[in-house]
Amino acid sequence: MSLEDTRETRAAMIETARAMEAKGLNQGTSGNVSVRVAGAMLITPSGIPYDAMRPETIARMPLEGGPAEGPCKPSSEWHLHRALYVAREGAEAVIHAHPAHATALAMARTPIPACHYMVAAFGGDDVPLADYATFGSAALSDAVVAAMAGRTACLMANHGATVIADGLDRALWRLEELETLARGYILSMQAGGPHILGADEIEETLVKFDDYGLRALP
Repeated sequence: MSLEDTRETRAAMIETARAMEAKGLNQGTSGNVSVRVAGAMLITPSGIPYDAMRPETIARMPLEGGPAEGPCKPSSEWHLHRALYVAREGAEAVIHAHPAHATALAMARTPIPACHYMVAAFGGDDVPLADYATFGSAALSDAVVAAMAGRTACLMANHGATVIADGLDRALWRLEELETLARGYILSMQAGGPHILGADEIEETLVKFDDYGLRALP
């Protein structure tokens, strides 16, 4: 169910953005947060530090197209957020950021294989890599939507990472898990390379994750 466009919802978005920075998942103004509301999305504004954001600075954009509403320009990645809401009915929150280890893999154009059972928390046997396209472009949106088919996260070539979830808390949790997974994968490669779990092992994990509410969104 979509959230309502209230001051509380907007404040929760800002709190999520600040928590993302406090956890070391993003730097400066490079990340962005959005939520789905009835027929539209709310998204953090472009170029404004999280500490300076206020509920009234959050931009609102219709999902079917049209200009943003509000005193501030929406994030330059609004194409990406809107495309994910249109493509994924179960997505109620989107976070895009540049966490260091996930971004390092994105710069190396290396998806994350089934090196740990928590890969299954993102919907399958890998965290895929979206093709490169210029930031803020419709081409980047298309690449991310394609990469995230059947997944709740992806790396973005030479860029960063994006996650979707059924709410802000789960989206932030998912981004933090992705960064932890990326860090572990990088360290395992330095230790001689990870053992990759088989398809049957990941499928067994997916079944177990159903009881924990961790399986990918539809």
